[in-house]
Amino acid sequence: MKFSVLGASGFVGRELSLALKNNGHTVLSPDRDETEVLTNKKSCHLGSVFYCIGMTANFRDQPIDTIEAHIGLLQRILEVCDFDQLTYLSSTRVYHGGSSTNEEAGLHVNPNDPSDFYNISKLMGESICLSSHKNTRVVRLSNIYGENSSASFLNEIITEVKKKGEVVFRSSPNSSKDYVSIRDVTKLLPKIACYGKSRIYNVASGINTSNIEIADTLSKLGYSFSFEENAPTWKFENINIGRIKDEFGFVPSRLLDELESLI
Repeated sequence: MKFSVLGASGFVGRELSLALKNNGHTVLSPDRDETEVLTNKKSCHLGSVFYCIGMTANFRDQPIDTIEAHIGLLQRILEVCDFDQLTYLSSTRVYHGGSSTNEEAGLHVNPNDPSDFYNISKLMGESICLSSHKNTRVVRLSNIYGENSSASFLNEIITEVKKKGEVVFRSSPNSSKDYVSIRDVTKLLPKIACYGKSRIYNVASGINTSNIEIADTLSKLGYSFSFEENAPTWKFENINIGRIKDEFGFVPSRLLDELESLI
């Protein structure tokens, strides 16, 4: 099959492109300038598109760039480009403050909260896709781990352990998140794009892993750890993965089982 991965310079896009190529597919991976060219005129047929373009940790400092990445460029792709199907990569962060993590649940955002700016922009991107009357799907990704991952809490922990043999956690022992393997993500995304029966999917492990569980596993591997005094606590609801289990028989990898190999 023919796939186009927009945002292939990022962690998810790069690993997805590689996985598709390894499975014998034709993969178009335009860089930033080439992607802009695609929106200037009707160009080649893009096949099945994965929209992996996005801002993460720097969204607060670059709000205009965030809007362009999550909404503006996406809108032009939908308007101009010729494709069979488009999958928009969103985030399970959009469930923050909500009462449910089911894909069909109503969501809560507060424009007065600067942290919600990211969620609002992602949800606008989702809404454009789902309202476009084109063949589009939305995938809400959890916190992804894997070799050569981009900047993240877990990546910082692993980097510090590798350099010093010990790590200081700057969030509390009870803090917890859902972590999903990049291998699981790259296996699921093509299945969702080609065979998905629904328009929105959560891709996550479905189980939160706490800081103390990570720390205990590091200790068993021979590494030292400590927690900053009065470190903040962040907790998230467990992500509902019933849909990908039912449709694709998904069995998630466990971060704690793979921590040693990541280090």
